[in-house]
Amino acid sequence: MPLRPMADRYERPAWVRRLNLMADATGGASSVVPIVADELLESAVAAAGHDFEDLGDGDWESRFRLLVAAVGENDLHVVGRMLTREELLRCLITRIHLGRVHRVEPTMAEAPIVAPLAVVGPARSGTTITFELVGLDATLRTPIAADVIHVGSPLDDAGRHRAAECEQELWADVQPEFAAVHELRSDLPVECVTIAAPSFAGSHWMMVLQHLGDWTPDPAADFALHRAVLQAAQFGGEPTSWLIKTPAYLLSIDDLVAAYPDVTVLQTHRDPAKTMPSTVSTTALVQWLRTDHVDVDALAEVIGAVFSGALSAVAASRADGSFPVPVGDVRFTDLIADPSAAISRAYAELGREYRPDHAAAIDRYVRDKPKGKFGHHRYTADDWGFDADTLRAEMQDYLDRVGIEIER
Repeated sequence: MPLRPMADRYERPAWVRRLNLMADATGGASSVVPIVADELLESAVAAAGHDFEDLGDGDWESRFRLLVAAVGENDLHVVGRMLTREELLRCLITRIHLGRVHRVEPTMAEAPIVAPLAVVGPARSGTTITFELVGLDATLRTPIAADVIHVGSPLDDAGRHRAAECEQELWADVQPEFAAVHELRSDLPVECVTIAAPSFAGSHWMMVLQHLGDWTPDPAADFALHRAVLQAAQFGGEPTSWLIKTPAYLLSIDDLVAAYPDVTVLQTHRDPAKTMPSTVSTTALVQWLRTDHVDVDALAEVIGAVFSGALSAVAASRADGSFPVPVGDVRFTDLIADPSAAISRAYAELGREYRPDHAAAIDRYVRDKPKGKFGHHRYTADDWGFDADTLRAEMQDYLDRVGIEIER
């Protein structure tokens, strides 16, 4: 039996529905919001006042043109095309500003990214709260959205935050329920998929578009751009290790290690009957922000296969000692029961010092953080194409290896 379509799950705000109706009045969404590669490239150069520079991530323009062509294969509504056009244009402008600062400061490209700490794990397994709590460690630096999205921009700090607001906070305006799934703000740490989006090579574009045409991801290029952004953001400051995060790193651990050989990993874990449905739910909602036609059944099938395979593979490699870097584990049930103790245990597994000031900062953060500020992301396995018992049985080896508590 097909899963319920997104239109039966969410009601669009009136302003979104009316903007999307412009397509009916004008002959199509592409008439209202054209997305043309040459025009975007010209607009970016005009807006930035500079031309593009080499950032060491290969043939980015070919990737960009393939991506723009892929956009045309997706039936995006008017608001979806607005979101996508802005992201493409902003990423081009970011490339220009980033290239300029690297050219002006040629030693920037030689600066090492020292011993980053990466948070990985499936959706709803505690990656975001772990990112926030570990980010309170004064020995780490977190990538604040406004700083890395508009890295190298001539805008002042307030201007960068205003410019980042449209990407970081508009999503919840387009569909208010999104805020309960994942809070985005210009002043909060941002995931690596967003940091590296200007490579036109990574997971951001795979998440927001259903059909990718001839475009294919290029992890090496994506990490090259990621490194260039972090180098620019840290330039002139005291050397510190970066805290980075992306659930998709579960699928590309070897690429992560190739880019940052001294990386260490915090892996979050939760009952897969909670995480797998939420990954489908979140991805479907992200795509619903841009299109009326989300194939929920296909998402459930692909996400179930890909993430279960990745979790099992990581667990097996850790068990046989072939996992390439140190790992600390954060189990969701432990994190909820005692956040400070959960982070302390993970730090001990990594051989990191859990400092008293960090523990105190976590206690304050947990005490002051509003609970359910945006409502709750409620879902069941059945809602999103999974049978909880079957899923757990298929992943029993992973559950046993990591010691994950079943949530009823």
